[in-house]
Amino acid sequence: MWTIAEQLSSDDRTRDCCITVVFSHAISCEKAAPPSSPVRFTVATRSQSSSGSFHHRPVRAWRHEAARDAAAASATTPHTPAKCTASGANDGCPLPHGSSCWNSHRKAIYISEEEEEEVFITVINSSSSEVISRRRGRGAASTTAAMASTAGSIIPCKAAVAWEAGKPLVIEQVEVAPPKAMEVRVKIKYTSLCHTDVYFWEAKACLLPLPRYLIILCTDSAGQTPLFPRIFGHEAAGIVESVGEGVKDLEVGDHVLPVFTGECKECAQCKSQESNICDLLRINTDRGVMIGDGNARFSKNGNPIYHFLGTSTFSEYTVIHVGCLAKIDKSAPLDKVCVLSCGISTGLGATLNVAKPKRGSTVAIFGLGAVGLAAAEGARIAGASRIIGVDLNPSRFEGAKKFGVTEFVNPKDHDRPVQEVIAEMTNGGVDRSVECTGNVKAMMSAFECVHDGWGVAVLVGVPNKDDMFMTKPVNLLNERTLRGTFFGNYKPRTDLPSVVDMYMKKQLEVEKFITHRVPFSDINKAFDYMLKGESLRCLVSMDE
Repeated sequence: MWTIAEQLSSDDRTRDCCITVVFSHAISCEKAAPPSSPVRFTVATRSQSSSGSFHHRPVRAWRHEAARDAAAASATTPHTPAKCTASGANDGCPLPHGSSCWNSHRKAIYISEEEEEEVFITVINSSSSEVISRRRGRGAASTTAAMASTAGSIIPCKAAVAWEAGKPLVIEQVEVAPPKAMEVRVKIKYTSLCHTDVYFWEAKACLLPLPRYLIILCTDSAGQTPLFPRIFGHEAAGIVESVGEGVKDLEVGDHVLPVFTGECKECAQCKSQESNICDLLRINTDRGVMIGDGNARFSKNGNPIYHFLGTSTFSEYTVIHVGCLAKIDKSAPLDKVCVLSCGISTGLGATLNVAKPKRGSTVAIFGLGAVGLAAAEGARIAGASRIIGVDLNPSRFEGAKKFGVTEFVNPKDHDRPVQEVIAEMTNGGVDRSVECTGNVKAMMSAFECVHDGWGVAVLVGVPNKDDMFMTKPVNLLNERTLRGTFFGNYKPRTDLPSVVDMYMKKQLEVEKFITHRVPFSDINKAFDYMLKGESLRCLVSMDE
């Protein structure tokens, strides 16, 4: 039997009128405008008839007064909404128009009781017929049964396969092997596209500056090692489907963020409080197989398909080393926190963990892409009084204001070095700077624009491997500090859950990074958006 475990009974959830449907392994959180009158939630089953129309069968109804301190909802008499006539192809629970019972309700939620049916949760304002939110998933009985039946077996599923460099991904039916020792098989719910995916999908020469969280392992001076067919993707959120031998920290149903780097918790680096670069699981862009046995867990018609960054999240199911999975709070919305497993945490941590600006300080951010804006967000959270954005593209300036950037400098607008411009603006230099472009000249400018005596410059971007960083030794003797960072100095398993907590406490605003959303079937649109420079992060819903 389906249950609603929380009917707006706690202060924090009632304040936002957060309707929470708890499955055996997941929480689906739907937010709506606070009701002006008592709210009744109808929970009904959905089945599809041979004609393709939908029917609703009542299971149980709950009633809850909207007062913040109200007791848990009490059961009321079940009732039956009118028959739906919408096409069976309609994605989600259709509106039951014409039902007098329906019209007496402010909102309703429909879910399925059938063990093998998918669940459609729809919150609708009955007075305006407006669909407030809609989500598709699986319910307690079906998910538990499905996981029990698939554990230890090969799972056929859909994956977006890159067969050739630079060619559109193809949605294919692939086989995903069960996890082996110290591995976990994860059902991916949401994933997003990062520039790192695009770079290796294009498989071009290593000539362009890249984000600091991407380490390029080139075979020669010409470029990277192309590896195809391959399943890309590394920013995601999912649910543990099964675990391999030796996995103790995770169990079926846990919510996790896959991470492109790992934390074995056993090596000297992991045991050090000063490092987050794991000796065993540090990033390797050339490895297309699992580290345990050197084989891929993906295949099609018996032929292997290579992994990417140990995550390969452009697949409904994937297998990941346990050390590359961060367990997170189940109440965190997966369609939001999925973007925290790479670039945003990299920029955020570069500021909060490495630069560490003090309240009221001045901070310069070089590069206003997603990582740079995350660094600016970190400066905003830290309480910086002035955040100066430096970028060659003035079209980015207006949008950067949402992330706390207060002033802007375009180096092309000046006939002298930008570090001199910034020093003049800030009475000798900024307190902190964060460089997120990978351009070696920008790196030197970021270092030389900080104030002597206490200024700290943090390098996040990765330059061409043959570039040389040059500065006058006196800049160091005058007590300027230069630091580098990897993944914002976050230990993936230990620290990433705290970043999720920052979002849950509304300290970190994640939504403004998500500029586009597409269903899994349209994943190539996400590439188009990024290649055109139109997106920060494009969310891909695996269930659509």
